[in-house]
Amino acid sequence: MSAVDDLLVGAIDLHTHSGPSPMPRRITHAEAAKQAAEAGFRAIVVKCHYHDTVNDVLAIAPLLEDVKTRVFGGVALNSPVGGLNPHAADLSLKMGGKIIWFPTISSTIHLDHSSHHPETQCHFQPLGIRQAEEVSVFGDDGELRPEVEEIIGLAKQAGALISTGHLDTTSAAAVVGAAQKVGHRQIVVSHPNYVSDIDRQHAQAMVAAGAVIEHEIAMYDNDKIFPVQTLIDWISAIGAENTIIGSDLGQVGNQLPIDGYRSLLGRLLDLGVTEREISLMIRENPARLIGLDL
Repeated sequence: MSAVDDLLVGAIDLHTHSGPSPMPRRITHAEAAKQAAEAGFRAIVVKCHYHDTVNDVLAIAPLLEDVKTRVFGGVALNSPVGGLNPHAADLSLKMGGKIIWFPTISSTIHLDHSSHHPETQCHFQPLGIRQAEEVSVFGDDGELRPEVEEIIGLAKQAGALISTGHLDTTSAAAVVGAAQKVGHRQIVVSHPNYVSDIDRQHAQAMVAAGAVIEHEIAMYDNDKIFPVQTLIDWISAIGAENTIIGSDLGQVGNQLPIDGYRSLLGRLLDLGVTEREISLMIRENPARLIGLDL
């Protein structure tokens, strides 16, 4: 086995975009799980911007009986599920969900980004569905909405992960601060330099408050959005101990998640990122964040 193959044994992908989904997907959740199992992955989390994936996972349980890789779901708090809806979060967690994503396609900055990038708007409105409505973490008074603290409390009680989704710097920092206030340290800031436009200085402040920074292979695969050196610079600035790498793959037109891991990890090793650093980012850190034993 190669060094990359060895590293993938025990890996956890917290950002798999398999189907069913209104967005075109190359693989189903079951296929994603089987491919991950062949590579030795410990677990994957399947994500959809439009619906709770926990019930997806429960529905395919018979297809996963002989699959060693564990499959988890979660819910993204966008307008299709009622936005900052504690009932949606509670149901997802009680059914076995591992992640609550704060608004992604409903965040203010995502909607603004889409309005200036027609390809993004088209991508996130498949099948001609209605555009997501804005969901802010702040009320009309400028204060954090009480639902935010309630949802974080539910996640803490369940030992589940909170992601800042596609929130902007101010919104993400407020959510991280609310989590810090109640001592919840299972919180991720997702792809800070894509859509959310969170710079390293603000990201470092969120890390100091207990967050972990998540980077996605889809952004760096073949330098699609950013050159791989940008990822290395982020790892150096934030530290591998405060970083995770997810695939954000499974879409039509992109590599399969496992192929993406193999190609990017190989490049990182060639450019001097150590096996220990990679292990932290794809094994230990993700396991802690979703409450799996180390």
